[in-house]
Amino acid sequence: MKVYWIWLLFNISPWIFALAFFSVSMVELLWRLLGVAIYFVIFFVMPLVTNKPVFTMILLSLNTCIAVITLFPSQGDGFNPFLILILSLLIGEACYYLNFRQVSVVVMVGMAGIIALLLSAELSIFTTGFIVIYFVFLLIASFKYKQTKYQNDDLRARYDALLSEYRSVKRRLSSDEELARQEERVLIGHEIHDSVGHKLTALLMQLEVFRLQAAEDDKSQIESLKELANQSLEETRNAVKMLKSKDVGGLAGVLRLIRKLETESFIRIHFSVKHGAFAAPLTGEQSFVIYRSVQEALTNIMKHSNAREAEVMFEAPGGSIFRFEINNPVKNDNRFQEGFGLASMRERIEKTGGELHVQKTDGQFIVRGLLKIADLGEVYDSNTTG
Repeated sequence: MKVYWIWLLFNISPWIFALAFFSVSMVELLWRLLGVAIYFVIFFVMPLVTNKPVFTMILLSLNTCIAVITLFPSQGDGFNPFLILILSLLIGEACYYLNFRQVSVVVMVGMAGIIALLLSAELSIFTTGFIVIYFVFLLIASFKYKQTKYQNDDLRARYDALLSEYRSVKRRLSSDEELARQEERVLIGHEIHDSVGHKLTALLMQLEVFRLQAAEDDKSQIESLKELANQSLEETRNAVKMLKSKDVGGLAGVLRLIRKLETESFIRIHFSVKHGAFAAPLTGEQSFVIYRSVQEALTNIMKHSNAREAEVMFEAPGGSIFRFEINNPVKNDNRFQEGFGLASMRERIEKTGGELHVQKTDGQFIVRGLLKIADLGEVYDSNTTG
């Protein structure tokens, strides 16, 4: 917006001096002011069609014609030098928004106007030569700028593509490593539970059988062995419980991963944590699903929205369910259609017994997810004592 006002100032200044250059009657001044008014009406309409190059080319060519006609010298008036500045601004704007062919059209219109002015005005050879040399250098500089801009845009597009691919690979590697660690911890926990835990339980049963058959003098020693086996079994249960508890990602782990994603993607995320979400006992799988869902929603924002910010809300009302919501502003009225990313997100959440709802309203795109929270203490007890 600041650039727009600066550009407006650049256009207003030469027009003020250009009108002050003439010494004309009030009637002639009025039609010149009418030309200036039409010029600035087109100037204010220009931002609405900058994404349509053909319309931009037509409007710039029209403004070029209006500038030449408005500042065309009347009898007794010489060539208006401020017209050169106005035409330079129009050619510069064309170079910024249009391609080579479209810029050439605007340049040809401007050159035709300058030639007509030079033929009608009685100028010295020195002045005419200066104007010709100025526009030659202006055209060379404009086309050189356009060529450099094309090269920079191409390099920027390649850089953005490589950076996006790098971030994607880095996020995928981090997520895959985290998932592999979670799966490995679960596997080790099950191995300890199935092998050591079952064997200690079998040992306790055999010691009890042996105690019933042993003599009274040996029962105290057998009781000591049973106590030692019971302690070993309890320690094994605690070890399995602690090992599996590390599989409990929790909201803190999810926030850490999302903050990392925020830094890598240059997108601002506003968090809102409500109703005991921090204390919610999420499993590693649930934490992973939540992170993946938020990641996919933020990726959709970067792909399909001009917004560079989003609101993420977590809550666990009643302690039995965990809800998350991703909300971002949208400026287009395109019809929403669920793509592969959202479909995969829905499938992943439903696989864990949850639900996903996607909604687009006026100016907002909302993704809501719901997961059931398991009582991890009961899960561990059933795993270790079953």
